[in-house]
Amino acid sequence: MDLFSPKIAYASLDSFIGKVNSEIINPLILFLFALAIVFFLYGILEFLMNQESEEAKSTGRNHMIWGILGITIMLGVWTIMNIILNTLNINYVDVDGGAIDVKGDQLQ
Repeated sequence: MDLFSPKIAYASLDSFIGKVNSEIINPLILFLFALAIVFFLYGILEFLMNQESEEAKSTGRNHMIWGILGITIMLGVWTIMNIILNTLNINYVDVDGGAIDVKGDQLQ
């Protein structure tokens, strides 16, 4: 038993990037994507409910445009992140359903 030596945990950059992607970036992208969809749907509702007012219709139209822009940006960020992960051949450990998928191998 070695009581005086420091216990050091080593982690590779691949596992760090994979963990950051799975724990921080993907949930953030999902949240912002859902927010953009809600903003778009709010714009549609505002556009349809205010047919008599041209100003309210233009506000609804602007909300729809910004919602589509937000959806496009989030899809772009998600695509770029997956391109980076696939280029560097980084696969993170996924423990859904009791199976662990590491580098394409299935372990039970």
